Amino acid sequence: MKLIIKLLVVLASIGTAQANVITGNLWRVPEAVTFNAVPANVPGTTPDVIFDVNSPLNFSGTSATVGTWLASSSAFNIIENTAGTLASLMDDGSTGTLLSFNGFVTVTTGEIFNVAHDDGLTLIIGGLDLGFNPGPTAPVLSSAIYTGPSGTFPFQLVYAECCGGPAVLTVDLPFSNTPSVPEPATLALFGIGLAGLRLGRVSRQRLHHCRVETLA
Repeated sequence: MKLIIKLLVVLASIGTAQANVITGNLWRVPEAVTFNAVPANVPGTTPDVIFDVNSPLNFSGTSATVGTWLASSSAFNIIENTAGTLASLMDDGSTGTLLSFNGFVTVTTGEIFNVAHDDGLTLIIGGLDLGFNPGPTAPVLSSAIYTGPSGTFPFQLVYAECCGGPAVLTVDLPFSNTPSVPEPATLALFGIGLAGLRLGRVSRQRLHHCRVETLA
């Protein structure tokens, strides 16, 4: 029994994802695409930049390069798939940037989300679009109320920067651990532990049986 408990603890520790961290994907796209920050406009190609970031998001910058903009919210594990992207402006008048953040959030019915942004964004939680303006805007603070059920749900935040600086995206999202599934190696470890426990039990039963026969 103690072995089973220890193995369950191992499973819990290995299968749990790190809290408060999500992955962002960034593409350099034609200016016209950034006029509408919706999931349908997220490219199906490999992102130009992939990065991780903690909550809250606090990106800002005037005439900022992609690299300095990511640094403004302490993004890390940055991978530049397209050379020169980090040194490019967030928007240069003909090419802007489109970002998609994906992960899980734990929310409650009636929760209010305040977002400072320039330019547009779309925030979808558990399939529910919170109704933010996806189009170009001057720096503005927008609010929306989550009306879905309470719980932990997948979310997608699409943000676009167009039409010159500044580039602003500030929002406190309650990032949560993703539902975890034990990896095959972990399951194998658990199976070995159970097999060992069963083998020990069988050995004890045989030893007890031999003692009974000897006494008889």
